[in-house]
Amino acid sequence: MKDDRFLIITGLSGSGKTCVSRFLEDQGYYCIDNLPAKMIPILVDLWKRKEVEIGKTALVVDVRESGFSRKLPDVLDEIPGGSRPKLIFLEAADKTLIKRFSESRRPHPLSRSGSVVEGIALERENLAEIRNMADEVIDTSEMTVVQLREMLMLRFSPKKQRIMQVLVLSFGYKYGIPLDSDLVFDSRFLSNPYYVDRLRDKTGKTKPVRDYVMAAEDTSLYLESLTGFLEFVLPRFVKEGKSYLTIAIGCTGGKHRSVVLADEIGKYLRQKKYKSRIYHRDMYK
Repeated sequence: MKDDRFLIITGLSGSGKTCVSRFLEDQGYYCIDNLPAKMIPILVDLWKRKEVEIGKTALVVDVRESGFSRKLPDVLDEIPGGSRPKLIFLEAADKTLIKRFSESRRPHPLSRSGSVVEGIALERENLAEIRNMADEVIDTSEMTVVQLREMLMLRFSPKKQRIMQVLVLSFGYKYGIPLDSDLVFDSRFLSNPYYVDRLRDKTGKTKPVRDYVMAAEDTSLYLESLTGFLEFVLPRFVKEGKSYLTIAIGCTGGKHRSVVLADEIGKYLRQKKYKSRIYHRDMYK
């Protein structure tokens, strides 16, 4: 097999395995953390015979399991060569690992005395055989989290698949800010159609309300500012490897101003060829 559809991610504690797992999950992998080594052949067999509905799989395994360094080589030897998952080993220099443990204030899992240096040395020794078996070794010593994600993007995401999906969501502040918002913009300072009798019961999807909101000079200036900001930030989200982005635009009730602005932002995104959709959460409340 030895392709990218079934991966085993392992390596030194603090080398970035969690970051890799989160990235792969964003890319559509079914990620399993800390699976006991002896269960790997069973999962590989089920996956190969398509008895589990999983297209791409990534297992994160490491020294959290007792006897891991002894078990994994034996387990991998049990798997027929044509079915063996690709083994990716992450490592980093001692100086980098010490710094990361210091910043996180976590104890090293193999440290007996509380010394991070001792734990790193013991883990490096224990995992030497597994490192030698690896199909790929990734050294993260000089990488920030963003740089690691950029490297993974180049490695695991074909160019045609590097698409960020954008949701533009209108909402009413009286019903609460959407919890999954990445960017939140407030339109409550714009003239409110609610106070115009003929518009109060209509929504921002109707022409009279839209014309009223769009006629205001502040609306044009605000949209110009928003699109300018998005022009700057969206390519950087794509470069960072973000797969999903939610842009939330709110007004008081989520029925008039935010609906109009969300539709305008959606139109802008389509013009810029972003994969996007629009959802008006509170329009009919």
